[in-house]
Amino acid sequence: MGGMAKPELRRSLLAKRRSLSLKEWQQKSQQLCHHLNALSIVQQSNTILAYFSFRQEPDLRALFSLDKTWGFPRCVGSSLSWHTLSVPPQIGAYGIVEPHCDSPIVEPDRVDLILVPCVACDRRGYRLGYGGGFYDRLLSAPEWQGKRTIGVVFEFAVVSEFAIDPWDQPLQGICTEREYLAISASLL
Repeated sequence: MGGMAKPELRRSLLAKRRSLSLKEWQQKSQQLCHHLNALSIVQQSNTILAYFSFRQEPDLRALFSLDKTWGFPRCVGSSLSWHTLSVPPQIGAYGIVEPHCDSPIVEPDRVDLILVPCVACDRRGYRLGYGGGFYDRLLSAPEWQGKRTIGVVFEFAVVSEFAIDPWDQPLQGICTEREYLAISASLL
């Protein structure tokens, strides 16, 4: 596949994201949350997996007051474990806020939607993460296959195409502060 190589693309887009002013980041995050909140798939979902913003990722906190069961990831070895917040979150191994290990686990069969953080997405639905493979492993595991997924990313990080690897799992939709792109007919 053509397109820019992942390491260069990741470096340039992370630098661009870090260069956002606090005000720009907050405004873009609020607009993105507004678009997500308007989606019928979000409104109809009971259990949604999300994340705590890290390194100026889009901030989804405005959504967490919605009457949903929210699950958040903990890094456990090379996998992600999902938990509700029954006790206050803590700082995990990578400096990312994550649920306490005693928080209840969210079982895959309860999950209606996964909001996936991305460094970049292309218009085919492929995501570029930080390179650890956590979400690729998750989305390719049998119990998680077929789950509805929306990539969450700022508009400047949506590119036409980048090189993909065999293990890359496409997302079904992408939400930015400007628009929602349905990749899969199931998420129109």
